[in-house]
Amino acid sequence: MSGRLPGRCADLPSPGGVRGDGSPRGITAAICPPAPLLARELTGLDPVIPELRQACAAAAGQLVETGPEVIAVVGPGRRTAVWPADGRLDLAAFGPALGPALGTRGGSVSGRPPLPLPLGLGARLLDESGYSGPRLLQSVHTGEPAAACLRLGAGLRTLSDRIGLLVMADGSACRTLRAPGYLDPRAAAFDAAIADAVRSGDLASLRAMDSDLARELLAAGRPGWQVLAGAMPGRAASTQVLYEGDPFGVFYLVAWLAGE
Repeated sequence: MSGRLPGRCADLPSPGGVRGDGSPRGITAAICPPAPLLARELTGLDPVIPELRQACAAAAGQLVETGPEVIAVVGPGRRTAVWPADGRLDLAAFGPALGPALGTRGGSVSGRPPLPLPLGLGARLLDESGYSGPRLLQSVHTGEPAAACLRLGAGLRTLSDRIGLLVMADGSACRTLRAPGYLDPRAAAFDAAIADAVRSGDLASLRAMDSDLARELLAAGRPGWQVLAGAMPGRAASTQVLYEGDPFGVFYLVAWLAGE
């Protein structure tokens, strides 16, 4: 990992098989797409794909309700780095007027640094779910090798006895003629493999994901999927898919997983 949890307290439980109170350690994960339409400022009063927003809110809410001692938000970025936990959502790329005034968590700029969109959206989902505990915001370079992503995921797993993981990742962007990458006949099978892995709780196929194919299909979320696989090496004890679809030709999956 390229950094450590800002403000991590010495009294956080150390990794191990059981917690000090005798309860088992574990990891839970929520998956949401880093879709700009999740930001209400960009869609106005008439929400776009409200069921997607509702599913993301539910997944983040379930993650918070499990009571993690720290939540790590993982999303693609231009570099692999840990960002300040109090960073703000920056929407300036979609509308300069939205940047400093409307893109800030909690409604105050107060010098908070702008975050990459996936991390900013993830942080907002946590805020809206009422989470106020320790958080780590981790971007992963879109070209990060699979082995590095898996190691990063394994490292996140050791942050605490009970870790929550919010993965901001999507699939291919080549599902329809109007998709950002046009229609590619390989996209459906690529995305189906992701959905099947999450639904079954067996993430082995994500660990072995073809990074070259992912790049050709404009699947920028590939590093996030592999970080997730590194953090959950065993079969998830339970899974729930809350949304699956390809609006605008981009594959979106919203899910929740519980591991050990």
